[in-house]
Amino acid sequence: MSTTSSSPPTRILVLVCSTRPGALGPAIGTWLTQALTSRATQLRAELVTVRLSDLALPFLDEEEHPSSGIYQHEHTRQWSAMVSAADGFIVVTPEYNYGMPATLKNALDYLGSEWAWKPVGFVSYGNTSAGTRAVQHAKQVATTLRLVPLGATVAMRITDATEHGKVIPDPARDTAAIGVLDELIRVAHALRPIREAARAGATPGPLPGSYARRLLPQDAPEVTVLQRCCWVDEALANNTLTVPALHESPDQVRAWLTEWHTTGLWRDGRLLALVRARRIGTDWHIGRLGVAPDLRRQGLARWLLHIAERATAPECSRIMLSTGSRSHRNITFYESAGYRPLRSTENDETITLVKSAADPQCATSAQGGTGTSDLAAGRNDAQAVQGAEQVGATALADTPQGSGQ
Repeated sequence: MSTTSSSPPTRILVLVCSTRPGALGPAIGTWLTQALTSRATQLRAELVTVRLSDLALPFLDEEEHPSSGIYQHEHTRQWSAMVSAADGFIVVTPEYNYGMPATLKNALDYLGSEWAWKPVGFVSYGNTSAGTRAVQHAKQVATTLRLVPLGATVAMRITDATEHGKVIPDPARDTAAIGVLDELIRVAHALRPIREAARAGATPGPLPGSYARRLLPQDAPEVTVLQRCCWVDEALANNTLTVPALHESPDQVRAWLTEWHTTGLWRDGRLLALVRARRIGTDWHIGRLGVAPDLRRQGLARWLLHIAERATAPECSRIMLSTGSRSHRNITFYESAGYRPLRSTENDETITLVKSAADPQCATSAQGGTGTSDLAAGRNDAQAVQGAEQVGATALADTPQGSGQ
């Protein structure tokens, strides 16, 4: 099994704030990235240095409030895109008169939601206080923007830390900088579920704090764990261990996530439930409908089933799914949703159920949820699959027992 992760690296912007000609900021930024490069590679972090002097942001000149996200100027849109793509920030700032430089305050004020729920660490420099008063000033603004300041910092006295415009080598300082990066990455990962729930494409789910989004190949580890939790009951009910969902490796899951459009329900970084769907010929196949064992009987399976049904491609005349032939509770669940058995003599271990794509239930709201636009956008023609296991319309009903092939 491959151990290579397909998840994107954690993107960290190193913001060099001083724009004064001859400022120490660029030299300190260069030292910082050099000190962190090796550790960043280990942590799969991407360091991107951004000098505010290169951005050349004028004093805030947008007519609409930053919270609106409506930007008229190209410099604002570019700045918004850079901050939106980041998972966290390290601010390299001097101290001017007991506070942060106006350039940093201005850059922060330009945007709103782009900053939210991302960690920010500080590397400060100055004379008497080594820039720490600038950091305290900046933290007041940062928390208002829902940035999350770190406890770890690096504070540098100019006379002790620099010489001839360069940073004096100091292993202890390098270690402190690495500590900032380590904490930044941990907090960035911890806050990811909150950031993700607020992003475009995420739909509020039926449980408080939950949201649904399309599952990507990088979600294969979470999908693998959820499947092995859900499909044990299916195996017990049908007296067989030959249930694909119990044996698939993360690489195998990653492969089918690229072929099926799969929706996952998340809360606080945990994958709670999932369903996959795609068109094969004139049939709309729904599969791998699974709900975590401790969350069954709360309507989650029915909610996800509605999402998958409502995304049925216009070319499809019927919707198909399968479950174990002895999964009586699940069969009852599907029959209550309008499905009828389509018996086959080719495989007595599974039962296929179908219903017309014109069934009015397919157009009804899933307990008030929407969330079908992304699934509908993922409709595509699929190659005919070989075997009922690959068709894989698996399901876990809102009962204590799961199902699925």
